[in-house]
Amino acid sequence: MTKSLLKVSNLHASYGRAQVLFGIDFTIQNGEVITLLGRNGMGRSTTIKCLFGLLASSQGEIEFKQQRIEDLESFEIARKGLALVPEGRQVFPNLTVEENLIATARTHKTQSLKVWDLKRVYQFFPRLNERKNNFGSQLSGGEQQMLAIGRALMTNPTVLVLDEATEGLAPLIRAEIWTALAELKAEGLSMIVIDKNLGPLMELANRHFVIEKGKVVWSGSTDELKTNANIVHEYLGV
Repeated sequence: MTKSLLKVSNLHASYGRAQVLFGIDFTIQNGEVITLLGRNGMGRSTTIKCLFGLLASSQGEIEFKQQRIEDLESFEIARKGLALVPEGRQVFPNLTVEENLIATARTHKTQSLKVWDLKRVYQFFPRLNERKNNFGSQLSGGEQQMLAIGRALMTNPTVLVLDEATEGLAPLIRAEIWTALAELKAEGLSMIVIDKNLGPLMELANRHFVIEKGKVVWSGSTDELKTNANIVHEYLGV
């Protein structure tokens, strides 16, 4: 049996006395795209914070490339090949586009994937090349999202994690982001995606994990999700 690239087992976490995660379990394989689905406040973003060492878990295991990482610092986790496109984009406002891209760049080659460098990011998002001397604070929301994705790709990750990848963007820009993510999937990059736009998610992802009140209450393929309208209605409200 093929070992998972990333495996999260029985993950518990709290904010102070308020427990938020009650035993999250999911896996991702090489080249796979998965989603974490659910309403706001159900534990999706908290799960991502634990994954990146931004919130300490109280119980459970996170295994990446057959190594335990739940007790590592955030920078150590990033060096191992996990990259985050955070909710709200969080680009550096007082750095230029190019400075944002090189600030956390990591140049090693990742498995069989092509190396991400400035030239390749500018080819992938031509608008960033046009705006490379502009400060992060001068960009539109869509441009900031492209920059956040480009910055994460510059770390040459094994797994790219996107938290609310298209939130607050205009429809045309959203479509551009979804097209970009489909291209990354076609190249074999593994991704974990959180987003409210179920239609594009079902086109992009291989498997889905529905989180409700800090637990995975359903998981399955896109075809299985399409045939379970009750799951979509009950847990996603659509």
